[in-house]
Amino acid sequence: MGTPSLQDFQDQVSELLLRHRSLLDVLSKNGQSSASVNRSVAKAITDCGCIELHATKQTFAPGLNLEEAKETVRTHVQGELCENCREVISTELGRNLFYMSALCNLLDINMDEVVQKESQKCSTLGLFNMS
Repeated sequence: MGTPSLQDFQDQVSELLLRHRSLLDVLSKNGQSSASVNRSVAKAITDCGCIELHATKQTFAPGLNLEEAKETVRTHVQGELCENCREVISTELGRNLFYMSALCNLLDINMDEVVQKESQKCSTLGLFNMS
């Protein structure tokens, strides 16, 4: 059996989602799960310390080409997630994906199509996509 597609996952969520059929409930659970992702990343910094955050203003020198600009941009993250933090964050991301899929199901939105449209937008707009 191969890797499930987003549609396979979306169908699975639809079959499993009995308790949270209300749109309002799914919206609140989706927000809660997103906050849990953020909290688990913050805990990797503040409790575990496996990664550190060193945030500064992003500056771009005029006249840089795309490759040079990419090299000057910083992630602000130093270090690597330890095995435990990686597992916790992955679990929270999975839960977030579950509720995002549930939201798509309730609103009759196909996740594969969403990803495909976003990918096309990224390809078309390139660097200017998320400005």
